[in-house]
Amino acid sequence: MIGPMMDAWYPVALESQLGPEGRATQLMGMPLQVARQTDGSIGIRTSDDRLLPVRLRYGHVWTSIGTPKADLFDIPEAGQPGRRLVEVGVVRVRCSPLRAVENFLDIAHFPFVHTDILGAEPHTEVEKYKVEIREKEDEVWATKVKFYQPQAAKSASTGITTDYMYRVPAPTCSVLYKTCPARPGEWDVITLFVQPLSEDLCDVWPWMALFDDESPMTDLIHFQQMIFLQDRSILENQIPRLLPLDPGKEIPTRADLTSVAYRRWLKRHNYTYGAQLVAQ
Repeated sequence: MIGPMMDAWYPVALESQLGPEGRATQLMGMPLQVARQTDGSIGIRTSDDRLLPVRLRYGHVWTSIGTPKADLFDIPEAGQPGRRLVEVGVVRVRCSPLRAVENFLDIAHFPFVHTDILGAEPHTEVEKYKVEIREKEDEVWATKVKFYQPQAAKSASTGITTDYMYRVPAPTCSVLYKTCPARPGEWDVITLFVQPLSEDLCDVWPWMALFDDESPMTDLIHFQQMIFLQDRSILENQIPRLLPLDPGKEIPTRADLTSVAYRRWLKRHNYTYGAQLVAQ
């Protein structure tokens, strides 16, 4: 059942890569055609020729198959002078779109999945951090997160203890703020925009806003693609494939506080497309 998630905004294409032939895709099982019109604008049509709303932001084309109650969430850093905006592309993953977001929020897997890059043994402990559902913004936030990383970013030359903040502004989107090695005092921004193709299949569109004047754009893209491809092998082997919202199905640890808040927030809003509601 799609439910309230149909009213959210979702990425369906990269604006820079959308040619005259357009892009055939789907959103929550609904076939779509995303195409650039003769006047240069972008239109999105369903298979029954219904026109969908369009937003162009963060290099992506966004739409909704429902009636959004608010505009697309804001990432202020996207307009900050000096940042390099990195379109990483798309990766198809055989998993729930909610699983993809939750994995992005997980800190504890760094030493084991991204070994000698985002983490390394024996630095496996996740220190105490703060998690909250911010009622005014209606977003999940995790702050005061710290973790040792051998190579926190492409621009990093040595291992550092990295500061993190996580933000979930929409059911299938997450924004990560982390220590910027090239400019102390600033945050690098790394996002995960997830397009639910079905309840157990999704297209993932990573995007970044970085302070890095030295790394070639190709290297920045390849670095982030490498990280996510390491995640994909884990995601596609998780059982069950849908994200369990029953609190008794999977036992959380202290490191999973963000996941617990995310699942609680999903249940509060009945964001259940891609979720398993009853333990099986």
